[in-house]
Amino acid sequence: MEKKKFPNLEQLHNAPGKYHIAAIGAILILLALVHVMIFQGLSPHVVLEELYYIPIFWGALRFGLKGAIWVYLFSSLSYLPFFFGQWSLTNLDLLDRVLHLLFSALFAFLAGYLIDRDRRRQKQAAEDRSLRNIGQAATAIVHDLKNPLISILGFARRIREGKGNPVEAAEIISSSAENMQRIVHDVLDFSKPLQLTCIEEDMGNIVRQAVDVCKTKAEDAQVNLLVDISERPMVVVVDRFQLQRALVNLINNAIEASNSEQGVTISVSSGSSSLNIVIQDHGAGMDDGIIENIFTPFYTRKKGGTGLGMPIAKKIVDSHHGRITVSSRSGKGTMVTVELPRFMPMDRKR
Repeated sequence: MEKKKFPNLEQLHNAPGKYHIAAIGAILILLALVHVMIFQGLSPHVVLEELYYIPIFWGALRFGLKGAIWVYLFSSLSYLPFFFGQWSLTNLDLLDRVLHLLFSALFAFLAGYLIDRDRRRQKQAAEDRSLRNIGQAATAIVHDLKNPLISILGFARRIREGKGNPVEAAEIISSSAENMQRIVHDVLDFSKPLQLTCIEEDMGNIVRQAVDVCKTKAEDAQVNLLVDISERPMVVVVDRFQLQRALVNLINNAIEASNSEQGVTISVSSGSSSLNIVIQDHGAGMDDGIIENIFTPFYTRKKGGTGLGMPIAKKIVDSHHGRITVSSRSGKGTMVTVELPRFMPMDRKR
């Protein structure tokens, strides 16, 4: 039997406007009925005027100044009967209700105006942040592309002039072009949404394959890769390609942070509902400032880095309903933990 899903507060706020209008109208009708029932059993002096502020504020919160004004007008119409007949007792009662209408009008205007102003400021702040991010991204991309482009132009000129070793120059040009291609691919991959194809996989095999991909880099850096993975199958529902890509990024980062003859440990542990992948190096470590910005796009302290490796890895893990955490101490090394659910929710499988 399918479980019934209850909406959360964010879903209620983002619900279509017609639902909010219906709810506000129902509250106004309910208030009028409550007042009639109260007058039938209690003194007619009792009018719960403060309750009318609830739908007014709701209208302001959902629709801004215009919504607050419209709700105020309809609430005033539902309040008008209390000025006539048996409910109109003394001049003091009438004055009290007139003041209520005036104060609720002032409240509607102020609430709607302040909410509209706050939304305009938030929108402007979001646009400013977006422009700053675009500027930072453009600066980072231009900076990263500039160095390999200089190498390509320089060695191409040397080949044209017949200087130096043309084979060595061609290799440098090819390597620089590959670096530029990697930068472009990273930027494109980060900017577009992930399309996951999730099936049941053995996490041990995925991690072992990621380690195999990184072995050449580790051998060149004389770093030892130590693997601690159970032979028992650990079945998870994941996109093998994307997750392996994230793990390769994380393992390569650990290798680059390590000195010669140091080791990088990759371990996997399984629980009843989740699975942890831990990548531990014993390099220089990172301070709090670097850790705080480690998932910020284009932030990097590495020469030749794009600053997108960690953000892309986090994006992949997040898309699997997982979590990635980093702990590090200067001079002691860094530990990256990837926590994944054993089974993804059905709405996240694609």
